[in-house]
Amino acid sequence: MDSIDLEVLKTSAAWLAAGRRCQLVTVVKTWGSSPRPVGATLALCEDGQVVGSVSGGCIEDDLIDKVRNNGIDFAHPEVLSYGISADEAHRFGLPCGGTIELAIEPLSPDSRIPELLDRLAGGELVERSVDLRTGAVALGRAAAGAVQRVEDGVLHTIHGPRWRLYIIGAGPLSRFLAQIAAGMEYRVTVCDPREEYRSGWNVEGVELVHAMPDDLVLEAKLDARSAVVALTHDPKLDDLALMEALRSEAFYVGAIGSRLNNEKRRERLKLFDLDDEQLARLHGPIGLYIGSKTPAEIAVSIMAEMTAVKNGVPPALLVPHSKAVEPATAGVCARAA
Repeated sequence: MDSIDLEVLKTSAAWLAAGRRCQLVTVVKTWGSSPRPVGATLALCEDGQVVGSVSGGCIEDDLIDKVRNNGIDFAHPEVLSYGISADEAHRFGLPCGGTIELAIEPLSPDSRIPELLDRLAGGELVERSVDLRTGAVALGRAAAGAVQRVEDGVLHTIHGPRWRLYIIGAGPLSRFLAQIAAGMEYRVTVCDPREEYRSGWNVEGVELVHAMPDDLVLEAKLDARSAVVALTHDPKLDDLALMEALRSEAFYVGAIGSRLNNEKRRERLKLFDLDDEQLARLHGPIGLYIGSKTPAEIAVSIMAEMTAVKNGVPPALLVPHSKAVEPATAGVCARAA
């Protein structure tokens, strides 16, 4: 599963390869409320086909009309703003007071989209720089933590896996979680030293390794853009990896298991000299409570909690699985998570 932005780039490359004119639209700036964040993209073909999104749909309709009526003839990028007036905000479906600024870039072989895709396929985090006056494009390795920006008339966009997820265990739940995370621009690594679990693994774009989990966590040098999720139910595989992850800067560390099993896990981790603050960082039972009973639903629950933590959502607004009051009939979910 590709992320939306990767799908935009791949579609653009296919249109260019077929000799079709197209343009790349990027959200450069927003004021007030806006439907899509800075960095959101869409690709628009000369026949009106579109992939991606920069709004709730009304701005896309206006861009399509412009292309159908005027074609894609301009030689250099241009910048458009929508929603400055109340009438425009209403017309284009922006929330009251919302304004969005877009960079519209006509694409050509000089746009270096295929080269960008090749570098992304290698797992590289890439900074693409577009001179908004001339359309000249440069590609370079992005620094950790780099963000989209406009400097001296040059739009710098960041592409590639900005977040890392390490999944311990290669079972069915791991497949669903890996697919969702890959679609959300995580670079996903699944670790399982058990050959019987690795043999059937076939999730495209997800790295599978057979190292011991704690060795992998140490080698990864986890930072504040990293997450670790332990899904094996096997303390021999999960506990040492969790110990190292809880001592790191990882923004999220979670483990599957019931409340009782997670309490036992915390007692075991205390033996490794983890303090109360480090132990408090462990999310377990993992995920937000959504009544999940299947591997797919549990993966959604885990990804929802990870996303909330990543985005700084106040804990008071969330119902973690560990704090949910479940009905007696929810035994399957309680055992699974």
